[in-house]
Order: sequence, then C-alpha cells, then structure tokens
Amino acid sequence: MKLKRRTFIQLAAATLGAFGLRAEAKPFFLERRRPWYRGEVTTLPSTCDQCFWKCSILVRVEGGRVRKLEGHPENPRTRGRLCPRGQGGLGQLYDPDRLKYPLLRTGERGEGKFKKASWEEALDFIAERMLALKERYGPETIAFFTHGGGESWFSEYLAAAWGSPNVAKPAVSVCVAPRETASQWTFGRPVGGHAPVDWTNARYIVLIGHHIGEDTHNTQLQDFAQALRRGAKLVVVDPRLSTAAAKAHRWLAIKPGTDLALLLAWIHVLIKEDLYDADYVARYTTGFEALRAHVEPFTPEWAAEITEIPADTIRQVARELGAHRPRAVLPPSRHTVWYGDDTQRMRALFILNALLGNYGREGGFYLAKAPYLEKYPHPPFPLEPAAGGCGGASAGKEEVPEGFRPRADKGKFFAKSTAIQELIEPMLTGEPYPIKGLFAYGTNLFAAIPNVPRTKKALEALELFVAVDVLPQEYTLWADVVLPDATYLERYDDLIAIAYKDPLIQLRQPAVEPLWEARPAWWIARELGIRLGLSRFFPWKDVEEYLEARLSAIGQSLEALKEKGFIQQRGRPWLSSWERWRQNPFKTPSGKIELYSETFAEAGLDPLPRYTPHPEPPPGHYRLLYGRSPVHSFSKTQNNWILLEMDPENEVWIHPDEAERLGVETGQYVWLENPDGVREGPVRVWVTRRIRRDCVYLVHGFGHRAPGLRLARGRGASDTALQTRYDLDPISGGAGLRNNFVRLVPGAPRPQHPPIGRLARERRL
Repeated sequence: MKLKRRTFIQLAAATLGAFGLRAEAKPFFLERRRPWYRGEVTTLPSTCDQCFWKCSILVRVEGGRVRKLEGHPENPRTRGRLCPRGQGGLGQLYDPDRLKYPLLRTGERGEGKFKKASWEEALDFIAERMLALKERYGPETIAFFTHGGGESWFSEYLAAAWGSPNVAKPAVSVCVAPRETASQWTFGRPVGGHAPVDWTNARYIVLIGHHIGEDTHNTQLQDFAQALRRGAKLVVVDPRLSTAAAKAHRWLAIKPGTDLALLLAWIHVLIKEDLYDADYVARYTTGFEALRAHVEPFTPEWAAEITEIPADTIRQVARELGAHRPRAVLPPSRHTVWYGDDTQRMRALFILNALLGNYGREGGFYLAKAPYLEKYPHPPFPLEPAAGGCGGASAGKEEVPEGFRPRADKGKFFAKSTAIQELIEPMLTGEPYPIKGLFAYGTNLFAAIPNVPRTKKALEALELFVAVDVLPQEYTLWADVVLPDATYLERYDDLIAIAYKDPLIQLRQPAVEPLWEARPAWWIARELGIRLGLSRFFPWKDVEEYLEARLSAIGQSLEALKEKGFIQQRGRPWLSSWERWRQNPFKTPSGKIELYSETFAEAGLDPLPRYTPHPEPPPGHYRLLYGRSPVHSFSKTQNNWILLEMDPENEVWIHPDEAERLGVETGQYVWLENPDGVREGPVRVWVTRRIRRDCVYLVHGFGHRAPGLRLARGRGASDTALQTRYDLDPISGGAGLRNNFVRLVPGAPRPQHPPIGRLARERRL
C-alpha cells in the first residue's frame, strides 16, 4: 500500500477530531455546550492493544470521553510515539457497529439469528452446557482459541482452572511457532514477543521476508531508522520490493520458497573463506565441524541455480556480513510460517547469526530478560496454564523430547503448543477424543485459520461455541453465545510483562466506563468460573484486588503504577554481564549454542538444516504472497473509520509483463481464484515492477463478509479464504501458508461503496 504525507496529516486530524457516540447512540454534538478543548482534560497512562506490541500510551479524557491517544514519552520502548493504528484507537471505542449486548443464537449456525439476553442468562447457559459436556467427555472437551490483550483470563486462567490443555493461539501456530522452536533448540532461549535485535548499533542488516515499516512495530521501527541514519548498510531478500527494500542498498528478488538454500550458501562462504568469528564459535557453540562438512556442497553457484540470485552477489553479501561482524545481523521476522520446513529455515538463520558472533553482543542480539513478577496466590491449577509458546511435552505422556510440539496421537491430551489448525481435527472426527466446546476470544477464525470451509464444518459439529469479541465479525454468526468484550480503553487486563534490555511491567487501565453492556474479559472469566464451581481460583472480588496482590508481592503498588503506567527493572542484555555473574544464558542440553542438534538427531529429525524444493505454481497461476498494512492490525481494524479513511481496501500486486499478458491494468477489478475453486474479490489491480512475475501480493485482513460490519464489509479480498492448503511443519506445528496459488479472472464488477469521507463524517458525530 502506498502512503503519502497527506495521509498521515489526515490521520492526525481525524484522531484529534474523533467524537464517538454515547451508549444510547445520541450524537454528541447535540449535547455539547462548548468546545471540548476548553474543558478540563485529565490524562492517564495505559497500554495500547491495537496490536501485540503493547505500546505505553497516554490517554486524554475530557467530559467522560477519550479525545486523544499518544505515546508515553517516558517509556523507553514507546518514547512518545505511536503508529497510525495506535492513534486511531478511538475508532474502535466509539464504533457504533460494536457488539452491545449478550446474544443467544435462535437460528442455524452461520445464519446470524440471535436474541438479546442478559448477562446472567448468557453465563448461566454457558455454564450449564460446559458442565454437561464435562460430565460426558471430560474437561478436555472444551478448547480455547484466544488472541489479544484480554486473552490471558481465558487461555492462562480459566482454561487452567477448568482443566483443559486445549489452548491454541493464531499468534503461535500461524505466526511465530517456527522461529520460537528454532531459537529454543539453537540458543536455549525464545525470541519472545519483541525480537531482541540491537537495531540501533547494527552496521549491516539483512532482512529476509521481514516487512519492517509495513508491520509498524513501534520500537523496532524507531531503532531501525536510527541504524540507517547512522550509516548501517541494508540488504533485503524478498520477492517483492517492500517498504524496507525500497530503502535498501541491495534488493535480492529471491525466487519464493528458496530462502533456506540462500542461507546455506552464506554459511558455506563464511566457513570456506574463514569469515566467521572463530573465537566466538569455539567458546560458545557446539557442532561446528559437523556444520562445516554439511555445508561443503552448498556453494553460491549451487544456490544461484535455485534462488535466481547471481552467485557473485551471494558471495559478496556473505563477505560483507563477515567484514561487519559482530555488528552484522539477520533479524528473524515474526510471521515465519511459510513453506512447511520453517523451523529448519529459522535454524539456518540463527546458525548464520551465531557464526557472525553477534548473539549477546552489541549490534546483534541482546539477551532479553522478562521482569520479575509473582503469580497470584491461588490454589494449584489442575493443569499448568498454557503459555502460548512453542514447546512443552504433552500431559500424560512424554513420548517426545520436552520442548517439541507433541502430535495428537502422543498421549491423551494435546499440548499447550498445539497448532490451532490441528485442534479443528478432533472437532470433526472425535479422534483421539472429541472436542465439543469452543471459546474464541478475539480470534477471527475465518481470517486466522487456513481452509475456512473446514473450519465452518468443525463449528457446525460443536455442541457449544462461545464468541467473545468487540465487533460482530463473521465467525460470531456461528456462535451459540456472543459476549460483548470491552475495548482496551474501557478495561483492566492482567499485568503486562515485557522482556526487553531492561524489562518492564506495564498497566492497562480503563479510561472510561464500558459502553452499552460490554464487559471486560477478567469479569467474564471470573463470573463464569464461579458458576462452574471454580470460585476457589477467583477469590478476589475485583481485578484491582488481584493486581494489587501481584504487585505487593514485589514491593510495588497499584496506585503508583496507575500514576506512571510502567515499572522498569534491571536486565542483563550482554554476554559480558552474564559472565560477570558466572551464569550461562544458553539453556540447551549442551549449555552452548547448538549448531548441530543432537536432540533433533535422536528424534529422527535433520540435526542440521537441509534444503528441499517446494511446489511450483500450476500453469496460469501465481504464488500468493501476503503481508501487513502499516495502518491496520490483521483483520480487526478495517471497520475503524479513522483507519479506513487511510487504507480503504487492499490491492493485488502483479508484474507489468503478466498484467499485459492477462489484459488487466491498474485500477481494474478482478476475481482471484485458487486451484480448489475458491473465488475472492472483487479486488483492485495494481500493476508494478516491485514484484516478481511468478507472484501476486495481497495485504492481509480485508474481504470481510459480516453484515454487521457496515464499513468493512465487501472491501477487497481475503488472503485467508484463498489459503485452502497448508504444509504442517513436523517440528513446530506451524502451518506453512505460502504454497497456495491463485489466478486472476478479469471481468469482476467495480464495488459500490459509500464515499469514505461521508462515512467518516457520520462516525465523527
């Protein structure tokens, strides 16, 4: 998507001018007596929830209404800045399309027929169904799919108290699973929510499919800009000229699916030409000689045939990496589920970084530390809470090494790291045991899980499906009960622990009371828990008592945190600081960085990364690539009028030679159709040389079909709907999504949408 300076000026004006609606939907301007900026303005700190980055914010409130959001100037991650979607949070708070009341289904699943219910009626209905299902099948028959700031009350509290291990998160299985698994088995440490890259001090940066600038992750974008300002060299490997690639010294337009071959060739050159950090490798790693022998055949000439990048270019980049070590770094992207062998691809990337000697050193990777924070002193849960990370053995049996993603047939229970798409299977088949109930908290199932028709069949087979959300997204039409969640500006969440150079604890607190009958996640989970006979796990009367108990255990107070918004502790970001304390940061079996993994070998897996080819597009088709908009968060902000005005629909990128062959041009609307016959659109064409001929590209999150989303409905095409196939990573369980292909079908009609300006004016009132 193309953003101009005027766009951001419009965004700032829209944010400052947002007025919103009252709970009874009475236009605010009818009761206004004087300009809001002449009234008393109060400011409180909180934490944004427009994406997972969790920026510390200041909320300006006047007359009981939120007027402005801005970055917290004292927080070391936010530094007074917010991205466009962070500034546009008012559009979610005052969206008149929000879910307003609890709803009970009266029609068929997917039909969208509901009746209004009281909270007591809705929660009693859910509790009665859950207890009946538990009696018939056991507690594990209830699964929890969660995403967003309030998810921990369901995934890490209610599910654990109830006794179900079946918790899955799209942020894991369709996003970070391969990189987290690879990092844990290479370094003995996770990457974590925020990749611990010392961007500011790096002098040579290689991005492989890393869309910095389009994902708009605040801290790293600021640090990345600082690195470029200081003269860092940038190489971008991507089939598409992304925003970052447009600023690069080299753009390597790699053939999709061949990234692992390129990484192996770079490792080959570093070792063959003695460009690696020999002292670092000898001191901190194990398995180097096996790696040397393994990569001997993977020459730049070998990789050039596969990747379509010239051998001289491959060799030159490797030499430049070696010349800049240890301040040369290849940061891992967040979305790493690409082709099905992604754990090994990420292993290769981490091995390459280790050869550069940058892990635990300035200009490379810092050693992120989570803050010290005590748990609430509740009785022991029947099960340990699901952490949402990759790793951990299945309950009941340990037939695979601890840390691997257990398969469904390895014992009675699935693991807390189970891939979200794999939990669909027991809903359909009842094997290895039936899952008959599902909670979906803030998880748009039809935009987060590949093979949407399969997901719908699974929902039809459930005996209880509860959806908790802010907006009436399409998946909520399939629920038995729909519960309206409070927005992040209306609620407390659990304390937010952020691993960083110097770790932080942040607070999310309500700026205004919830509109309509929305309720915060902590309240919903507690009220339901009491009805389920789990009151011993919810002894606190409200969330403030809960938060105070956790904070007092570390010598802090909620009152002080409400004033400042965050607490910062001391970290140990560099290897030198760990060594001063005579401690080892590498929690691998060997206690070192494992270039060769004995554990993988014992499990029958490749102990060193090995390239395998991936499927090619069928005749007349293109590989479907997808990415992020700097204005939108996944699929949850397209109904936000402030952000919609900035980015109203996605486009399909296509190379000019292919566009000419097909007879399509920029601005024309087409259908996208995959080999399984799924058709999406209409979607607008953008003809550009910024993409290879064998690919097309879509921004993720558009193509909403829910009738209740009056602004977002019918805009653009859904990439998820076209992803009817995925290749499951056998190690991490990540669902490789980039082996899907589409063709362009001309003749689609131009959609008739109301003018964005008029919609924006209506929602300002």
